[in-house]
Amino acid sequence: MSQGKCPVMHGANTSTSKSNTNWWPQTLNLDILHQHDTKTNPLGNDFDYRNEVQKLDFEAVKKDLHALMTDSQDWWPADWGNYAGLMIRMAWHSAGSYRIADGRGGSATGNQRFAPLNSWPDNVSLDKARRLLWPIKKKYGNRLSWADLMILAGTIAYEAAGLKTYGFAFGREDIWHPEKDIYWGSEKEWLGRGRYENDEDPKSLENPLAAIQMGLIYVNPEGVGGKPDPLKTAQEIRETFARMAMDDEETVALTAGGHTIGKAHGNGDASLLGEDPEAADVEQQGFGWHNPTGSGHGRHTITSGIEGAWTTHPTKWDNGYFEMLFNHEWELKKSPAGAWQWEPVSISDEDKPVDVEDPAIRQNPIMTDADMAMIKDPVYRKISERFHKDQEYFSETFARAWFKLTHRDLGPKSFYIGPDVPNEDLDWQDPIPEGPSDYNVDEAKAKIAASGLSISEMVSTAWDSARTFRGSDRRGGANGARIRLAPQNSWEGNEPERLKRVLAVLRPIAEEVGASLADMIVLAGNVGIEQAAEAAGHKVTVPFRSGRGDASPEQTDTESFEPLEPIADGFRNWLKKDYAVSPEELLLDRAQLMGLTAPQMTVLIGGMRVLDTNHSMTSHGVFTDRKGCLTNDFFVNLTDMKYTWKPAGNNLYEIRDRKSGEVKWTATRIDLVFGSNSILRSYAEIYAQDDAEDKFVTDFITAWSQVMTADLPPVQ
Repeated sequence: MSQGKCPVMHGANTSTSKSNTNWWPQTLNLDILHQHDTKTNPLGNDFDYRNEVQKLDFEAVKKDLHALMTDSQDWWPADWGNYAGLMIRMAWHSAGSYRIADGRGGSATGNQRFAPLNSWPDNVSLDKARRLLWPIKKKYGNRLSWADLMILAGTIAYEAAGLKTYGFAFGREDIWHPEKDIYWGSEKEWLGRGRYENDEDPKSLENPLAAIQMGLIYVNPEGVGGKPDPLKTAQEIRETFARMAMDDEETVALTAGGHTIGKAHGNGDASLLGEDPEAADVEQQGFGWHNPTGSGHGRHTITSGIEGAWTTHPTKWDNGYFEMLFNHEWELKKSPAGAWQWEPVSISDEDKPVDVEDPAIRQNPIMTDADMAMIKDPVYRKISERFHKDQEYFSETFARAWFKLTHRDLGPKSFYIGPDVPNEDLDWQDPIPEGPSDYNVDEAKAKIAASGLSISEMVSTAWDSARTFRGSDRRGGANGARIRLAPQNSWEGNEPERLKRVLAVLRPIAEEVGASLADMIVLAGNVGIEQAAEAAGHKVTVPFRSGRGDASPEQTDTESFEPLEPIADGFRNWLKKDYAVSPEELLLDRAQLMGLTAPQMTVLIGGMRVLDTNHSMTSHGVFTDRKGCLTNDFFVNLTDMKYTWKPAGNNLYEIRDRKSGEVKWTATRIDLVFGSNSILRSYAEIYAQDDAEDKFVTDFITAWSQVMTADLPPVQ
């Protein structure tokens, strides 16, 4: 039947219809703020995974996973009868997409189940790994998330191979829709490499990216641009792993440990592989990359295109990786799939790994260009030599690095669940001591109110302290009061002089009442809002949760907090400098990281403007003659048709009276987008209505409280 005669309307036909962003590519796309709407969650609003997972029989799950490792399935038989390598690769690639710049990626959401990750070229065959886990997921149901299961499977795989692991924490909650907010690069084709300002300089890799090519987890195993050169590859590895929050020792340990178990697959013509899972036909049932060569699996499997195992005993945790790497000379060869790989110039049969299907056959071991970098780069070689001589040290270092890799985006230890959570506090967990909560909050509020601090000072300081929170990896936020420590106390966005002045007032109050400074910073912001609401005729109490602690300098890894420094804050109408990305897009990115919806972002902007909290006290967007009063004036005046809006410079606009031509106010793009964007205007109009004052105050306080408590551990 021709499409013109089809009796069905084509509203759901996404392959033929054009979206609003296709028709109007310059429009501000707010989907980033609503992608995980509750409508996508089949478990309902009342489901609490943190409660459910604690009902899990943890030992039974681990026992089932141990059994799975050697329970080879005919439809996808295990290499050497052991799935450890496949499960480790699945967990590695789930966690390895994390990048420290924005905290996105990683394993905390189970996002490998969805596009684009489920169809990345680097994730070929991981659809099979997840399907092998389905019987266990089915058995334990909603008490065990996919996100937890995938990482646990990799950890148990190492245990089954003989590694003493460092620990494991449950608590990762599944998403039910692709994470469209994550920027994976601008390339329009898989394995594209258009993300470097200077292709010869690894440090010029576009932020916030960590992987060197579209569709890879980290580096190209064949070499930079597919051209083998271990020294050059080493520089890309170093930059990529640093952006994954790993130092040189952790990088060597992870590379070696990741390649101690399992093998690479490239025994055939990769061009014959079928479509990836997202593009495959319905009869494939979520599987992709159909391989028509031979059996299509086992020794005929094709994933990376490189073919072979790294060690003599690829199902055993040992020091075989370094033994192989240091005890042989290596030469470049091509795999059956045509990929560059390194193979030993000479090797005895007993040192070769056996074939995955026939133990009577021995195959050559291989190394990737990344592996060769571990002995060609002087720094990496020194670390590799130590690991080679001291297997116990290597095993311990790897176990810790694996734990960090698989838990980096889970957040502070207060979010960890289960019997295998390590007792040790680790620097990368951003530890915070528990703060007092038995002090008199009303007494503290009275002292703050009488301190002489202005509403603007109190609200701005509390906001700056809390706004660093990233829901992507649960880093930052007001808990810990790290705004008083380096590097945050010198960040331009925090207005160091104003910050120093406010903290000098709040610190003695905290000492007098027996509270943490972290609590007093947030409480002061609440006091400021209550004063502003009262000045507008609304008697309110802003909710407050005590118990924040004050982190010490020793608990604060200064370097790791640098990526949290704001470069813009639309809520305080501030840009550090002009960027290629528009101010309103930067606002959306910050709002999404803070966990805000578009209506919450809207009401917070309107409130922050009338509270006079702009950075450096600029007047842009302060559409009110009642500064310091919590009113809906921003929205009333933004939508008032007695004004016109005229450009007056770079990111600067004048709001003029239509009749007199008088300049009434000035504004930035951030201010005016709430009147120009059709969706944001619909929210602004709600708050501009004559009956909106109470709703505005209530909604502002609700959104404010969410920001102030976003980083606190769950209430038990």
